[in-house]
Amino acid sequence: NMSLFYFLLGLVIFLDSRLCRRREFNEGYTSLEQTRPLKGLAILGVMLHHLAQKTCAPWNPRPFIRPGLEFFLDKGYLFVGMFLFLSGLGLYRSRKAKPDYMKRFFRRRVLPTVIAFYLSQYIHVIVRLAAGQKMGSTRIILYLIGIWTAAMNAWFVLILPFFYLAFYLAFRFCRREGAAIGWVAVFALGYAVACSFVDHNGGWLAGEWWYNSIMMFPLGLLFGKNEQRLTARFQKRYPLWLLLSLILAVGLFLLGKAASESWLGYYGEDWGDSLKVPHRLGSAACQWLACGAAVFFCLLLLMKLRLNSPVLGFLGGRTMEYYLMHGMLVDLFGFEFMGIHGPLLYIRSVPLYILAVLAASTAAALLFGWLWKGTVRMLLGREKRGS
Repeated sequence: NMSLFYFLLGLVIFLDSRLCRRREFNEGYTSLEQTRPLKGLAILGVMLHHLAQKTCAPWNPRPFIRPGLEFFLDKGYLFVGMFLFLSGLGLYRSRKAKPDYMKRFFRRRVLPTVIAFYLSQYIHVIVRLAAGQKMGSTRIILYLIGIWTAAMNAWFVLILPFFYLAFYLAFRFCRREGAAIGWVAVFALGYAVACSFVDHNGGWLAGEWWYNSIMMFPLGLLFGKNEQRLTARFQKRYPLWLLLSLILAVGLFLLGKAASESWLGYYGEDWGDSLKVPHRLGSAACQWLACGAAVFFCLLLLMKLRLNSPVLGFLGGRTMEYYLMHGMLVDLFGFEFMGIHGPLLYIRSVPLYILAVLAASTAAALLFGWLWKGTVRMLLGREKRGS
């Protein structure tokens, strides 16, 4: 029963959460205690988005289309945009709060992310071989060195180190923070332009999901720089700002949806569109605006709502693990397995399918986290307490 699912979903999101009193605000709305459950909500949204793609997407074989998760089908990029925004905001705040943060940046941010990506690659190669995928030595090598992504949905983790490096270089060599953020934005825009030249062929950068939320990363940095001033402004006439943000979020999402699904959207190669690059960038710009409006609305909500859900907190503390592991579980209980062959443990009931994937993903995330952190300690050594 999907009605029961959505009731339980709301219960999970707002469990133990509290509204602030009138004329009071959640002063720590961007603190780690609040952004962690927000990350948990984002990873939950990403997983439900991928579950929707395997159940109610119109491109699935007709016998396997099952209703229930339509709400999440076209909103995956909004949840990824939240991740990117919070990543940018977190980097900015960490740099300001920790004088030696940049000295340990590669060790704490870049290298663990790279290790997570390659560890997930190796796990997925083993799973693919065990599932019977035929691979020559060349394919295996390309998987193992990361030229091809064996891991499901690994593109996000693949690009993160490059944006971390852009952040590091910009703030290392620019004297003014505004200029540094500007250079990160230029890098993100250049990355999006490069992506827009690539058709949907399954390789690197080949798909709008690689760039339709990417500008949220520099936006997170920009918000971090101006957080106090913006917070004070939004607290004045708060109800008006909240209503405006909701209208913008809905309106810009519908605009982005219309742009991306039209013949002027991302699939220009299907219609022989000679202007496919500018059309793709136009669609991406509409979705960047939609992402920004959705983040704006969520931040305004957090100004009044203290998220304390222990479930979201648990998810938010393990976003990397869930992100890299849940894809194979979505396929394990779906109608096909990783494009290799038909169903293995197909679950037709949508609520049971969701429950099975979330439970198995939790077990896989915990195991992967143990392997990942152990590998990081083995390769990089333990950090000194308090460093």
